[in-house]
Parts: sequence; structure tokens; C-alpha cells
Amino acid sequence: WDGVSGAHILALAKPLPEARHVIFHSYDGYTTNIKIEVMSEPNMMLAHSWEGQPLTREHGAPVRAIVPSWYFWKSAKWIKRIEFSASDKPGFWEERGYHNEADPWAEQRYW
Repeated sequence: WDGVSGAHILALAKPLPEARHVIFHSYDGYTTNIKIEVMSEPNMMLAHSWEGQPLTREHGAPVRAIVPSWYFWKSAKWIKRIEFSASDKPGFWEERGYHNEADPWAEQRYW
């Protein structure tokens, strides 16, 4: 993967101090949420390329989130907007019973 680190996005966007959550909005209507701290994890990025080539639509072009420390439904494809919010907003899978945190090491798949 190649892209921009989540920490760099936070530095550029300068979310308001009350922001505690990040919501990714995709072109197809999909949404997912992460805590703002996850955005600054060293391996979190917004990817635009894979193996030196721009992402294809199938793999999430124009940009997709890569959140390796969480289950992959948190790694939204086709991102068109990033929202910083003081309140949590469950995304597509979270509204359907999937765990809000999605930590695979804690086996947080479902509520």
C-alpha cells in the first residue's frame, strides 16, 4: 500500500478539540467509524496505490482506508468524505450488529 498516513491527515485537517470519532463516507453510501486515536496509529493510512499502481475501482479507488489493527470492514473503500465528530455515529455494519470497535485480537465481531 502507498498513501498518506492518518496522522498526516489529522495534522492537515486540524479537527476541533471536541472531535473523538472519524467517520468515513464512501461514494456508494457505505460508512464506518473509528475512534480518532486509531487514525493516528502508525500503520493507519489512506491508500491511493497498491504495488506502485493507482488503486483500481475494485480495490477502492480513488482512496481507501487501511486500518490493519481492526477487522477489515473498518477499511472503507471509495472514500469521498472524512468527518470528524464529537459523537459516535455507527456505520453500515455497526448498525447491523457488528461490533463498534472491531478488534480482531479481542474477537470483537458482533455485539
